[in-house]
Amino acid sequence: MATQRLLGLLDKIRVPLGGEKVFKDECAFSFDNPESDTGLYVCMKTFVGFGRQHVMQYHQKTGNMVYLHLKTIKSKKPKKEDVEAKAKPTRLAIGVEGGFDVEDQNEYDYQDENSIVILPEWDEVPLSNPDLPEKVHLVAAGILTAESASRQDQIAAWDGEKRIISKYADNLKQLDNGVKVPPSGWKCTGCDLKDNLWMNLTDGTILCGRKYFDGTGGNNHALEHFKKTAYPLAVKLGTITASGADVYSYDEDDMVEDPKLAQHLAHFGINMMIMEKTDKTMTELEIDLNSRLAEWDTIQEAGSKLQPMFGPGYTGMRNLGNSCYLNSVMQVIYSIPDFIDKYPKQIEAIFTSSPVDPTSDFNVQMAKLGHGLLSGDYSKQKPSPADAGDDEHKEQGQEGIAPRMFKSLVGRGHPEFSTNKQQDAQEFLLHLVNIVERNSVGSNNPCDCFKFEVEEKIQCVQSKNVRYKNKTDYLLALPIPMEAATNKAEYAAFEEKRKELEAKKERVDPREVVRPCIPLDACLQAFTADEIVEDFYSTALQAKSTACKSTRLASFPDFLFIQLKKFTLGDDWVPKKLDVSVDMSDELDLTAFRGKGLQAGEVELPEGDGPPPPEPQIDESVVDQLVSMGFPREGCRKAVYKTNNSGTEAAMNWVLEHMGDPDFAEPLQLGGAKKAPQASINEEGVAMIQSMGFTRDQAIKALKATDNNVERAADWIFSHMDELDSVPMETEEVGAAAAAGPKCRDGPGKYQLVAFISHMGTSTACGHYVCHIKKDSRWVIFNDRKVAVSEKLPKDLGYLYLYRRI
Repeated sequence: MATQRLLGLLDKIRVPLGGEKVFKDECAFSFDNPESDTGLYVCMKTFVGFGRQHVMQYHQKTGNMVYLHLKTIKSKKPKKEDVEAKAKPTRLAIGVEGGFDVEDQNEYDYQDENSIVILPEWDEVPLSNPDLPEKVHLVAAGILTAESASRQDQIAAWDGEKRIISKYADNLKQLDNGVKVPPSGWKCTGCDLKDNLWMNLTDGTILCGRKYFDGTGGNNHALEHFKKTAYPLAVKLGTITASGADVYSYDEDDMVEDPKLAQHLAHFGINMMIMEKTDKTMTELEIDLNSRLAEWDTIQEAGSKLQPMFGPGYTGMRNLGNSCYLNSVMQVIYSIPDFIDKYPKQIEAIFTSSPVDPTSDFNVQMAKLGHGLLSGDYSKQKPSPADAGDDEHKEQGQEGIAPRMFKSLVGRGHPEFSTNKQQDAQEFLLHLVNIVERNSVGSNNPCDCFKFEVEEKIQCVQSKNVRYKNKTDYLLALPIPMEAATNKAEYAAFEEKRKELEAKKERVDPREVVRPCIPLDACLQAFTADEIVEDFYSTALQAKSTACKSTRLASFPDFLFIQLKKFTLGDDWVPKKLDVSVDMSDELDLTAFRGKGLQAGEVELPEGDGPPPPEPQIDESVVDQLVSMGFPREGCRKAVYKTNNSGTEAAMNWVLEHMGDPDFAEPLQLGGAKKAPQASINEEGVAMIQSMGFTRDQAIKALKATDNNVERAADWIFSHMDELDSVPMETEEVGAAAAAGPKCRDGPGKYQLVAFISHMGTSTACGHYVCHIKKDSRWVIFNDRKVAVSEKLPKDLGYLYLYRRI
């Protein structure tokens, strides 16, 4: 009997330790979960969960035989049993009381049918069986009561109210200026605003908050006061209650905690214990935004009744709390053949060679996500209620997939992507590229499909000598020249009207908004326009000069990402987004922007980027002291030179460290007359760094920069990621390595638009991302798990665009 078999397997199972991750709500290889038709099988030794089609493979790899089978029957509650409307969130957090829930649990009834399964025979024993060994009960109870791994990640990633204690709180300076603040009737001392008011906790001045990009908010008077006085802390009036208030630190540039707030308020006559809330906190303002973003009506294509899409390639992705940037990027990534070929098409080989813990293997999770999006297994229309009409039936969406495991893995250790805050889609794309490249050492790198070279040419205006430098990039970031707008008169008239309405405290009708219209060609011209470089040191003249710098594309990739640089900083250093319309072409010819390299008749600038450093005078008296100790004079001269005449002790230490050098007694070469011989490549160090996921070229550059010290090279490479493509290659060995390494693909410069990602909001820190992808000759909008045929393509308002070579 199965229960008897379990007695012989008790040493093969264990109770999960406190805080140990238990993967009980998602398969490591697929998106099956306890609510799937076949449920989820959780290993009772490693606590990793698997769908039925993958659990046998894991058993064969590990020998683990005992699994807790989790099966949940989910059913829609009848209308008569509908509970009251879900309470509005009061806390900007996930998975905590008062916070957001990813799904509304009140809409469904859940019935659990859990059991113990023994492989390979698939013997099953209900968890309610009284004959189960006690240890089996304990392990099962430990798994069921443990916080799931994804829930742990969600809670750790986002609690929008978790704030640091200000470094100024303990010893905040407060002026004895006689200021007493009344409990109400406040007004900005710099203007007439009576809301969004902040009181400085040093001098009691009441001023209005920042102005938002859309013109609402305040007039920046509180910020300007900080710039003048450097008084760091301010409290938002109207949010003060007995339990606390919103406190902002201008110097720390964040919302903070002030443990002595009651004392600081009392200094200005404010009794915190009797104050009542009259204004929205910053958290409530953010919650309002996040709640609105969950409504399809606010982000669908305006005025369109969109037809939902289902099946392979039309799978939506659930929003895990501001994860729309990840959802949009991954949908576009898995429209590119190179990534499809690398991951989902190789899924069997990737899964077969996976480690014991597949939840932490990047290739496994990439293949899993790609298969989930492209297979159609999770893109099936949900059945509509029997009494639903045609309109309601059309609104029935799909379950989609929840990329919890993938998001946790790619964000692990990153200060931004490990959180549930909104992020920049462009930054996430480059972060993903970095991870893909690290995990593609020695194999096909799918990022090669959009990797290209940029050619920078700099020419000394006086000598006419030139220098060419190529660098690798993954997207073409184009500036937006506002002066190139083709509708300046119409936009100026709209701005006047907007200001008039604002003066009347009225809003502009969104249907009447006029945006500056910028031609794409103007953005390309701005990117390639000549730039004057002042104070340029010309190695041809051996003196300061002026140079002209120009930029071209040295190669054209198979797929070209274009980023419109819409996000910028205002004059007040507040991030904002340019609200513009860019005329993005369906077809693009970049042939005219190809770089041609060194041309006939051009003379290259001599090597070097600046004047040679002044050579220190050698203190011969120190040299004589060292020689008297029995050391060779030339070695002593080197010691004094290398230590910049710092004295006998410093020179003596240098001698002791370098007296074993083979060239210690050779004559000192001054003035760069003889270049020091290049250190040979430490092949063992190269191999060690390559094992960390870096290329041979990158490993050699890091070792060259750290005198072949492997430990220092590892630190250097992680802190100089942006320099890896710019460190000059000087040795023949490095040059050979570069020649043998993969080159950027190249071809004709004609392209066709195949996808774009759009952002709605005033900055990368807030708002929402959606993407449009051209599939089967029609455009499809992917808005988290909503997938539909596009009716009014907003291609002029995008942020990231993907073009495919024709």
